[in-house]
Amino acid sequence: MEFVINNSIQIHPMALKHFDTLKDQAVKDKIQKLTHHYPDKSDYFVHKLAEGIGTIAAAFYPKDVIVRTSDFKTNEYASLIGGSEFEPVESNPMLGFRGASRYYNPKYQDAFELECKALKRVRETMGLTNVKIMIPFCRTLKEAAKIVAVLEKNGLKRGENGLQIYMMTEIPNNIILAEQFAEFFDGFSIGSNDLTQLTLGVDRDSELLSDIFDINDIGVKKMIAMVIQSARKTNTKIGLCGQAPSDFPEFAQFLVEQGINSVSFNPDALISGIKNINKAEKSKTAYGMAESSN
Repeated sequence: MEFVINNSIQIHPMALKHFDTLKDQAVKDKIQKLTHHYPDKSDYFVHKLAEGIGTIAAAFYPKDVIVRTSDFKTNEYASLIGGSEFEPVESNPMLGFRGASRYYNPKYQDAFELECKALKRVRETMGLTNVKIMIPFCRTLKEAAKIVAVLEKNGLKRGENGLQIYMMTEIPNNIILAEQFAEFFDGFSIGSNDLTQLTLGVDRDSELLSDIFDINDIGVKKMIAMVIQSARKTNTKIGLCGQAPSDFPEFAQFLVEQGINSVSFNPDALISGIKNINKAEKSKTAYGMAESSN
């Protein structure tokens, strides 16, 4: 969703929602130029976002398309047109006002309603019911309950018209309480970068600590193994997004051995990733046959 907002919309959703009260005239002029054909500026955000999501969902229909709701950090939101009027300045945006915590907060909930309207438009008006929703950076069980309630309030009820809601699994609390989180979500997606960052206590953007940031660290892999086992126990779908399986064949093999359901890749890593997964599955099959013969 961030790519659509950044490249197609360019404007902070709260600046569109509260266009008439914006203080900076230059910003208002810039927004007016981009949205002149929309009397209600909010409609610009909803229509553009739905268009971007719908284009991808239609290309893969009827196969599932998982759409992660917005997860900009405050400094990234502030860089959108009109964003600086609505974003706080944080000393550590990576661990600040991001992900699920924004969706029910008065500082962003009006904007999240627009995200929901766009998703509802894609699923109902466009008929692309293959779209599933994924919630990023959901810190606690209480927050999970709030998010499911907010989505339902905005016409996106879990289970209705086949709607499934997934959660990014990227915080140690998501791993420790995975079985309880499974009560609120239909699937998990392991966010390997944030999980590595929070397991090792390393800022992933810090060049000084880049040699410590390692997804192959024993502790990180143990966390991943734990959540896969919990997901299997609750019959919750689980995947991993990140480049590690394509960069490290042994990591792909590790995921296959643990019984993960799916792995996603960046476009430039897709071919090598598929090769690594195929090699790992053949290795697992061969190992299983050897075990059974013994």
